[in-house]
Amino acid sequence: MTRIALERVNDGSAFDATDANGHVVKIDTSPETGGVNYGARPMQLLLMGLGGCSGIDILSILKKQRQEVKDFKISIEGEREPGVEPSLWKEITIVFEIGGEVDQDKADKAVALSMNKYCSVAETLRRSGTSIQWKTIVNSKI
Repeated sequence: MTRIALERVNDGSAFDATDANGHVVKIDTSPETGGVNYGARPMQLLLMGLGGCSGIDILSILKKQRQEVKDFKISIEGEREPGVEPSLWKEITIVFEIGGEVDQDKADKAVALSMNKYCSVAETLRRSGTSIQWKTIVNSKI
């Protein structure tokens, strides 16, 4: 069982969320909705979780394929459903930039395996109806 504790840190909507290992994430809402920009928005954390989940998978797969990753960046853009509550993620686009001694085909395969098979966050989002697209760039600039 996973345990997370949230503690309110001001008289608004700011929280420190702490996991069982003591790692802290700051959470808040926008000033327009009563926050003070103390931390990331909860829906942004879902995108961060998607990036972290897929990134861990991809690096593990590439290591098993004996690829030497020197640089690794992930950028994510998401669009939420307009005019509804709750407003879920409608579309997400992820760009994986991988630098090093990495074969493009192996990188593409690693990303596809993560996004289609291993990343639990991606599957959770898909089950809620989110469309997820991705692009893999090896040793290039966008």
